Amino acid sequence: MITEKTLETLELTKILAQLAKHTSFSAGRDLVLEMRPTTNIDEARAWQQEVAEVRELLEKSEGRLNLGGVRDVRDAAIAATRGVMIEASVLLDIRITLRRATTLKRTLGRMNYQYPRIAEIVEEIQECNDLQTSIETAIDDNAEIRDTASPRLAIIRRDLKVVFERLQTKLNRMITNSSITQYLQDPIITTRNGRYVVPVKSDFKGKVKGILHDTSSSGATVFIEPEATVELNNQWRELQLDEEKEIRRILMALTDDVGRLSEEIVRTVDVLAYLDLLRAKAAYADQLRAVQPVLLALAPVVGNPHPGSIIELQQARHPLIGEKVVPIDVHFGEDTWALVVTGPNTGGKTVALKTVGLMVLMAQCGLAVPCVSARMTIFEGVYADIGDEQSIEQSLSTFSSHMKNTIHILERCDEHSLVLLDEVGAGTDPAEGAALARAIIDFLVHRPATIMVTTHHPELKSYAVEKRGVRNASVEFNLETLAPTYRLIVGLPGRSNALAIAGRLGLPADIIANAREFVTNADLNADAMLDEIHRSREEVRQQSEEIAEVLATANAERLELRQRLDKLEDERRSVMVEAKRKAEQEVESFRRELRRLTTEMRAASMPLENLRAIHEVSERLLESARQPLNEADAVEVPAADVPDWRPRLGDVVWLETLRGEGTVIELDRNDAMVQMGSLKIRAAFRDLRRPTKQDRQYAEKVASRRRQGTTEYRDERPTVKAPGLELDLRGERVDEAIQRLEEYLDAAYLSGLPFARIIHGKGTGALRKAVREKLEGHSLVMKVSTGEPNEGGDGVTVIHLAPLNG
Repeated sequence: MITEKTLETLELTKILAQLAKHTSFSAGRDLVLEMRPTTNIDEARAWQQEVAEVRELLEKSEGRLNLGGVRDVRDAAIAATRGVMIEASVLLDIRITLRRATTLKRTLGRMNYQYPRIAEIVEEIQECNDLQTSIETAIDDNAEIRDTASPRLAIIRRDLKVVFERLQTKLNRMITNSSITQYLQDPIITTRNGRYVVPVKSDFKGKVKGILHDTSSSGATVFIEPEATVELNNQWRELQLDEEKEIRRILMALTDDVGRLSEEIVRTVDVLAYLDLLRAKAAYADQLRAVQPVLLALAPVVGNPHPGSIIELQQARHPLIGEKVVPIDVHFGEDTWALVVTGPNTGGKTVALKTVGLMVLMAQCGLAVPCVSARMTIFEGVYADIGDEQSIEQSLSTFSSHMKNTIHILERCDEHSLVLLDEVGAGTDPAEGAALARAIIDFLVHRPATIMVTTHHPELKSYAVEKRGVRNASVEFNLETLAPTYRLIVGLPGRSNALAIAGRLGLPADIIANAREFVTNADLNADAMLDEIHRSREEVRQQSEEIAEVLATANAERLELRQRLDKLEDERRSVMVEAKRKAEQEVESFRRELRRLTTEMRAASMPLENLRAIHEVSERLLESARQPLNEADAVEVPAADVPDWRPRLGDVVWLETLRGEGTVIELDRNDAMVQMGSLKIRAAFRDLRRPTKQDRQYAEKVASRRRQGTTEYRDERPTVKAPGLELDLRGERVDEAIQRLEEYLDAAYLSGLPFARIIHGKGTGALRKAVREKLEGHSLVMKVSTGEPNEGGDGVTVIHLAPLNG
């Protein structure tokens, strides 16, 4: 049982008041203030899951749970069933509310795979589309009745406009007529009692024939409806009454529609109010930097007196204290179901007690709790007796009232209960109070209830050590600053600080020394041991925090490196697949070109021995390109070289595309010039790496074969990528074109191409001239000629490359 008194004592009502500030409309606010903790674990878990889904939804897109414009129209809908006419403004509120509900249902209902509980909630919304359409047809966004609300209303308003214009025209003529204006107080038209009149001077009221409707407060002016406009005024007034009657009929018809759908409207508003509640819970959780607690059922063990409860709070913060709150850690473990908290006055014992109780109540209300992590049992009863001069907002309580509350708790609590007692046994003789406190705690431990008590009685420290299921806890006190730290330490009792505090405050040393003589050696030794334990514990805590920080940093760095390595592996796979695809395409292109040249050479009766050899090479290239990727044969980049390696001047590097070693002789921002024998190759950093042992073994084998005059050498590495039979330089600047030409010649030579076409276009001839000057006398080029007419003529230069190893 969780009573209203418990909610007040543990200040859940104040939490609900804060939560209500995050609601969007009155129905949601009412739902928040009426919320109470559940004792059903399935319901509590469902509430927590709903809040978790809304927090995720709001984090991704706040607009998807927008309740702007929603109103609590339930009373109007219920009144409509009794025939109470609904005003236009309220009907507009009904339409806007239903429209917002429809939007939410259609938006969130489609997201059931992401937010199943929210989708299930919005499924209960009733859209009432026909009613929305009827209201929108009759009432505009300013809550005015539209002319199109009914055919009769349109006719009445048309006639009203005509009569009004005729009436105004006639009155304007009168007030501008010189024969009448001399009798008027002012040449204006005004109204009295719903009739249009003119202001006439009292002395001349007989000069203007008509009906007198009113007199000014001074008596100097009378307001007369001219005789000539009486009939028009009558018509205008009659049409006004007809308009009011027709509007009332339209509103009553809409009211009847609302009455027939009142249950659907009420249900829809109930759902919107619940969504508003969830939205408020999520916003409040984010404000408190709170987490969703793990909720557990009581799990008693047969033969074990433990009630099966668990409360584990890490860095729990009381949400009403503000930023200055000191987090506490609380642990009710497998061997503990009772905590006895000792410590100095104003040390934070009561705050710790309230924090534990409030965390439990908030969790059972479906609220996230302001902790780093939280695991706790669902309790069927929460009982609290808190109230002394150190409580947060309570006044001093007497021993009698404390005892009355305690008796009430002892009569009702059981193994499913959480009991919180502040300053148990206080307010009476210390010896009797200590004995009474011990007896009460003993009763609760054997019940067995889950309990947390605070006390000043030192006798309970030894009791907590001796009694099974009971554990000491204390709040720290800083003797240097004479102030409490408010940190809760589970496992150690509080120390007696009276003599130390008195000394710090300036009490003479001889008085303190005299006082120590009245304290038993056992107590002094116990305090000294506690001092040492607390100091050691603080050192261990600080070291643990430092270790945790180092571990967190190391784990973050390890994760980052793992992600980078995974990314590199993905890129390596992509490069291999792309290289294989391009190799197949280029070999196919090469074979097509060979077929074309074969045809031309046959037509010219030229020898085909060289072409047959080239055909054999192309077949081997195609076969190699079509081989499935074998990642075991791929060059493995050393782990030390993976992160952001950049070559430096003088570094020996391996250029994979040319299958050789070289020395870096020039560096740019993203590429380098590499000297490879007599060749100078410009290559991007991504194409360079440090040579491996496998690379050097391969280079030595190639050199050895060449020294022996052997041209056959089976490459154990992937085939060099052929650059294609054409190089298109059109549109390039001369310096860029020459650099590309150099790279192309190197690649074409090393891939064994017999010839190629350099496309430079005709244009001004500058690029053609530069290209041919570069090709003439080039060590890798045997012959240079102008392209045939069908090849592009003077816009193309055909080159024949020196044979590889020749």
